[in-house]
Amino acid sequence: MLESGGQLTQKDLIRETSLPSRTVRYALNRLKEEQFLIERHYFIDARQSLYGLNKPTSEVSAV
Repeated sequence: MLESGGQLTQKDLIRETSLPSRTVRYALNRLKEEQFLIERHYFIDARQSLYGLNKPTSEVSAV
């Protein structure tokens, strides 16, 4: 979902995947531990965070 949908909140991921909130929360924590995920502040609703994929430096194109 994050690869195709860009940055999403936990609520967005739960709604889009139809997975239980506990499963999504566990997956997000595991992905953060393995540094596959970046977490940013969601300024529209400060109670939530935006999650996106962490792009390895080899995949980031130089400008």
